[in-house]
Amino acid sequence: MPHRHHLLIIDAQNDFCDLPADWCPTDPVSGAKLAPALPVAGAHADLQRVAGLIAGSASALDAITVTLDSHHRVDIAHPPFWRTDDGAPVPPFTEITADDVMAGRYHPADETNAPRALAYLEALEARGRYTLMVWPVHCQMGSWGQCLHAGVLAACSAWEERLGRQVSVLHKGDNPWTEHYSALQAEVPDEHDPATGLNHTLLARLDRAANLFIAGQAASHCVRATVEHLVAHLPAHRPERLVLLTDGMSPVAGFEAQAAEFIAAMRARGVRTMTVAEAGRVLQA
Repeated sequence: MPHRHHLLIIDAQNDFCDLPADWCPTDPVSGAKLAPALPVAGAHADLQRVAGLIAGSASALDAITVTLDSHHRVDIAHPPFWRTDDGAPVPPFTEITADDVMAGRYHPADETNAPRALAYLEALEARGRYTLMVWPVHCQMGSWGQCLHAGVLAACSAWEERLGRQVSVLHKGDNPWTEHYSALQAEVPDEHDPATGLNHTLLARLDRAANLFIAGQAASHCVRATVEHLVAHLPAHRPERLVLLTDGMSPVAGFEAQAAEFIAAMRARGVRTMTVAEAGRVLQA
């Protein structure tokens, strides 16, 4: 069945949100206040607007798809995987290249993983999209940080009950040997793991939309990678069907220029941009 209006929400998770303190629960084990691992400035407000769009336009939305970043703690893009040349932990926001590993500046904590890690870095760099970034441990599977932003979850739950439909939920990133920014394909697909290859099932679902509204976090990384893959691989093409909700996404700090370049490049390819309020008027027309 075709979808006239489809909303794609990318990685709208607690770990990516600059949540106020009263949105953060207490860890019953440690007694400490939980906090987002990789908060994106503006994300909480973005997602409150998206939640309001769902609540105010529920009957007009034919489908909602939600992606969830889902990682192991020991992952090639997390600090526990790596050590410095003197055996010290690698701090978050460290970039690691193949040359770094060959020169001994960084190495896997488990030395037996060195050949595979080096092969990954070489393959990643050959694609020319990203350099490996060691992010803070985030969206660890089963954690509070992996959970959907509470406002978005409440709006999606109400939509499901009102329309008698299910939100489609996609987990990505649980292969610890490759980065998986895009909802559609890992940066370096693992030939032994089909889940890291191009997701034709998701492409077919999204291809049914006359208008595919896109929001989520972060504009500089997971939103960007997903939309770039959509424009490249949607079976029926027609990128003008894609609508970036510009105040429903924000960039990681320090990557604002990359986010602006991405939006400009997508506009040049025919992708439309709207504010959440403008999208609401389209949905209610």
